Amino acid sequence: MLPSFANFIKPELGLTDTQYGLLTGLFFIIFYAVAGLFMGILADRMHRGRLIAAAIALWSLLTAASGAAKGFVSMAIPRALIGVGESALTPAATSLLADRFRPSQLGLAAALYYLGVPVGAGLSLLVAGYLGPTIGWRNCFYLLGGVGMLFAVLMLFVRDPRVPTVHAHEHGPGLGGHMKLLGAALKQSPALCMMIGGGVALHFAVGAAAFDQIWFVEERGFERAEIAKLTGYITVVAGIAGTLFGGFAGDWWYKYRKSGRAMLLFWMFLIVGPFSVIFRILPADSVLFVPGIGLGIFILCAFYGPSISTIQELSPSSARATVIAFNILCLNVVGLGLGITGTGWLIDLFRNAGSLEPYTHAAMTMSVASLLALPAFFLAGRWFHRDRARIAEGMPGRFEFG
Repeated sequence: MLPSFANFIKPELGLTDTQYGLLTGLFFIIFYAVAGLFMGILADRMHRGRLIAAAIALWSLLTAASGAAKGFVSMAIPRALIGVGESALTPAATSLLADRFRPSQLGLAAALYYLGVPVGAGLSLLVAGYLGPTIGWRNCFYLLGGVGMLFAVLMLFVRDPRVPTVHAHEHGPGLGGHMKLLGAALKQSPALCMMIGGGVALHFAVGAAAFDQIWFVEERGFERAEIAKLTGYITVVAGIAGTLFGGFAGDWWYKYRKSGRAMLLFWMFLIVGPFSVIFRILPADSVLFVPGIGLGIFILCAFYGPSISTIQELSPSSARATVIAFNILCLNVVGLGLGITGTGWLIDLFRNAGSLEPYTHAAMTMSVASLLALPAFFLAGRWFHRDRARIAEGMPGRFEFG
């Protein structure tokens, strides 16, 4: 909602681009990622449906509180605390999926979960485009907080298949034990390290996209409500298509190719990656401009299913949520943290240097940096089956802590 309403919130609160980058970047991400590591440990030890319900309730209340912000500080405080609530969702949810689906189905299962990314982002843009000019951004935040509370109640009815054995975790590894499990998983699987590293590089460009609504208006001449509507529809359609493609294609690749799903990501980003850089220099009236928006969203959303399923398969079953939480920490603190905050800093730097298109130049810089994901995905794909076999043969004993 904050990036979607950037053209409404930034001028009303008098934010600089660096301050806006902090709100969408480090102030949210540090709390989100660091708390996520502890939430991952909790998810490995307690009823995951109830944990998710409590988390949704917390971040929904804080979302509503964000609507009352009067300036930078009063927006920063709830933004940081929202991160604590949101940090519990993905570790708990993806570990639930891993307990319910076979490895050959896990890519599609993860992709269906990650449909929440394009649907949520697209709907927030549509809300900004249609409701922003009529009821204002503050009332939209209040409304979203209320809707979130309803979902929190619904999550209380989700069954955790691990519940009959959950008490075994009460006397299992504590914080130190989970850190040893995490360290062992990373040490024994270079493919896992490369998968996480590739995701970090990719998120440099994702972070830069937090400024896209401002870029569309200030450097491409769109009206703020109209571009929010347009990109909202594109995000929903291209995002759903990309997410489902990543899920189906990743599972097909897993069954019929000798390399891991990460190799599919390598080929996808090798083909599409250059367009993410070229797209930034296109004028708004170019016939390739709107398809360029859609292609970028498509390829990003196609990343999640293969990525999460690969990380789950390279993780010990007793610490899947912990490894996913560590992945989230890396993607957000390093990837998004540098991507968003760095983009805001670069925008101010380019502007002060006299650039006529500081948003364009900053986004292009981050897009080029994100191409570092290519060698990481290639190596992860090459090493996947070797590491998977090593884990199956030799890791169980190393992962036991009593």
